[in-house]
Amino acid sequence: MTLFDEFKKFIARGNVLDLAVGVMIGGAFGKIVTSLTENVIMPMIGWLFGDIDFSKHFILLGTIPADYTGSATDYAALKAAGVTMIGYGVLITQIINFLIIAAVLFLLLRSVNRIIEQIEEQKKAAESTAETPGVPTDPQLDVLHEILAELRKSAKT
Repeated sequence: MTLFDEFKKFIARGNVLDLAVGVMIGGAFGKIVTSLTENVIMPMIGWLFGDIDFSKHFILLGTIPADYTGSATDYAALKAAGVTMIGYGVLITQIINFLIIAAVLFLLLRSVNRIIEQIEEQKKAAESTAETPGVPTDPQLDVLHEILAELRKSAKT
């Protein structure tokens, strides 16, 4: 088997395709969460704490170029101008993004695990209450069992 054939076999497995779909969905979900954080949650936090915009919080490490005409408090413009800065506000935003994603995934997995547990409990309950088919008894068979029991009893003595 050639290397190409092995690679085709590897790619054709369901796990690889499932992983690819999961990564694509995760990327789209990440964009939604980023938008939610930057456009809804962070402005609300800023409003609650006095118009704080976390994306504008930074520490200026380098000097602002002489030909720069933008605002000295505009992180995006300073970054585009090549000024060296530490953007801790952007880090705070990303941490909040991560916490939201982690919370949503936790709640989703928790719900899925509960559903799986309920299904397993229902299966166990169904198995325990399921009637086992009764063994038909024949009066002659009962007599033979009694005779066998007596023979065993007398053989021991």
